[in-house]
Amino acid sequence: MARHEQIEVRGAREHNLRDVDVDIPKRKLTVFTGVSGSGKSSLVFDTIAAESRRLINETYTAFIQSLMPSPPRPEVDTLRNLSAAIIVDQERMGANSRSTVGTATDAYSMLRIVFSRIGEPYVGPSNYFSFNDPNGMCLACEGMGRVATVDVDALVDREKSLNEGAIDFPNFQVGSWYLQVFTNSGYFDPDRPLREYTDAEWQQFLYGTGPKVSAGGVNSAYEGLVDKLRRLYLAKDPDSLQPHLRAAVTRIATFADCPECAGSRLNAAARQATIRGRTITECAAMQVDDLARFLAELDDPSVAPIVAGLRATLASLDEIGLGYLSLDRESATLSGGEAQRVKMVRHLGSSLTDLTYVFDEPTAGLHPHDIARMNQLLLRLRDKGNTVLVVEHKPAVMAVADHLIDLGPGAGAAGGTVVYQGDLAGLRRSGTLTGEHITQRQSLRTEPRPATGKLRIEHARQHNLRDVSVDLPLGVLTVVTGVAGSGKSSLIHGCLPRSEQVTFVDQSPIRGSRRSNPATYTGLLDPIRKTFAKATGTKPALFSANSAGACPDCKGLGLLYTDLAFMPGVVSVCESCAGKRFLPEVLQHRLRGKDISEVLAMSVAAARDFFTERPVRTILDRLDDVGLGYVSLGQPLSTLSGGERQRIRLASQLAGPAEIYVLDEPSTGLHMADVDKLIGLLDRLVERGSTVIVIEHNLDIVARADWVIDLGPGAGHDGGRIVFEGPPGALAQAGHSLTGQHLHSYLAG
Repeated sequence: MARHEQIEVRGAREHNLRDVDVDIPKRKLTVFTGVSGSGKSSLVFDTIAAESRRLINETYTAFIQSLMPSPPRPEVDTLRNLSAAIIVDQERMGANSRSTVGTATDAYSMLRIVFSRIGEPYVGPSNYFSFNDPNGMCLACEGMGRVATVDVDALVDREKSLNEGAIDFPNFQVGSWYLQVFTNSGYFDPDRPLREYTDAEWQQFLYGTGPKVSAGGVNSAYEGLVDKLRRLYLAKDPDSLQPHLRAAVTRIATFADCPECAGSRLNAAARQATIRGRTITECAAMQVDDLARFLAELDDPSVAPIVAGLRATLASLDEIGLGYLSLDRESATLSGGEAQRVKMVRHLGSSLTDLTYVFDEPTAGLHPHDIARMNQLLLRLRDKGNTVLVVEHKPAVMAVADHLIDLGPGAGAAGGTVVYQGDLAGLRRSGTLTGEHITQRQSLRTEPRPATGKLRIEHARQHNLRDVSVDLPLGVLTVVTGVAGSGKSSLIHGCLPRSEQVTFVDQSPIRGSRRSNPATYTGLLDPIRKTFAKATGTKPALFSANSAGACPDCKGLGLLYTDLAFMPGVVSVCESCAGKRFLPEVLQHRLRGKDISEVLAMSVAAARDFFTERPVRTILDRLDDVGLGYVSLGQPLSTLSGGERQRIRLASQLAGPAEIYVLDEPSTGLHMADVDKLIGLLDRLVERGSTVIVIEHNLDIVARADWVIDLGPGAGHDGGRIVFEGPPGALAQAGHSLTGQHLHSYLAG
């Protein structure tokens, strides 16, 4: 192959990569495999895609670059023959409640044009149907569709002054920048209790506006407290907020559909216009496949081109298994897999070619029935002349690849090398972990464990559920299956009674700053600090990089971030602490010969050998149980793969006294070898007396279940019913179930 026909990577050392040299064929579909933490994402996303993005950014002027993120160059000797990279990842689509499936795909914009042309009565141009435009939005809720009622007495203590901490909300504490805007505004005496404010002062304090106020050396326009909170926090999806902010919002505010627009977001004029008896609100609430059928009936030549474009977009959504969504579905409520597929729609109709598309496990959240359709879309992108790079664990995706690159042999420090590259037949013979597991099948659990009781759900009607009543057996492993959109999450997350006995491990992203690491996230750092303090006769706070022991120059980060104004910023290791994050005097205190920075640099496995203290070992054992023995305790969470972050959450949430564990697709991001470990962990939970309920598509896990509840038969309004209840052996013989058909094929090999 000619040199310019392949991407040449030489000396890649990002994260755990070990001077990787590899050639990747262009205009082909290449699938990258390997256990979680083997270096797949480091090579594909953090090296190839990152350098492509960086080089494109360098083509802009220095002024434009100053307004853009400026990541450092990846750790690699040379990268040749790169093309522009488009990353289609599983990151959620943001916290903006104004973003919907329709706005994210431009489908709603096209629908607005149709209504502006042929809707009756005539309302105005397309922006008069936009809930993000003052001409179209409901003014009562400002286009949000819901209103928040703020309990002012829960927000402020009227007996206190501003300088005494009258505002009871994070980020508004005494000395904070936000509070200084109020105390420096001149509208109030900051030492006078709020109960003494006049009516005019009270109105200004909560809802007023005013000119800019100097606070902390920065000028900021004055905005009333309630209005500021609405803009900063109440207008966002609560699940997108950090836990302490989410708790504060829940404490001070209640949410309900806007009484003026009934949640439609639009003003009265926009809600009145109809096409064939349907308003734009009703159209946006339809399932995508139903809306496509409605549009097919429109034959007005004045909107024919825009209707054709809209139908093509809707067809793409349906083709990638999202026909059950509606255009008014908020983007923030989509799962990671759904968000990735919605992003994909924007690229399917693109006229651009010779790009590099980078996908992060595009089959996440897909039933085996839908994976074949996803494969066809990846091949379509390739056949348009693009290079398609896919990080994936599913054998069905590996089967359609032109080229396979397997990284390993293990994870973390044991990975970072290319252990195989070639075709699928060669991978099967390679002897790598991927090669060994690609043809392996889990044995069917032929003797399910007996239930110790049952948990009843009656007359569930949430979302698309059709008056479902079902018994969830206690004391066993139950797997809830069905195609995406069949109602699995609605049944379990929406209808299962909440109690202290139930622990939910969902797919919500891990929240935290760049200081967060496995030790802080799991609570492991607390017993480690106490162990150091007890052994050295000092205070635990000394051994926290976020507290008394932090290096003052880098504030305990170990790195310095330098802003060079109109030039790209620079990240450098702190010279004062040499990246160790702690004061020199803290590092003089040792526990069995190791200082705190050396302990945080240990892997989980090494730390298990080092610590004998029970509180520390308990958490380390849980991390090792979920296959994270190779991860270092102080490794930033931002450098971990999606599968690693999912398992850290699992380890931290399996700690409590819960009797019922509910897991939402825990195999997401896991290699086939890691799924074996996950099944072992689930079995151990059941054997200790817990009930485990898993929402899953992975047939390895379905085969090892004691009980299976299959929903369907389809998605959206074609789903919402119980298709099958029983042991997996009976499911494999249930030809009327899509899951049963695929399980039968899986067991047959």
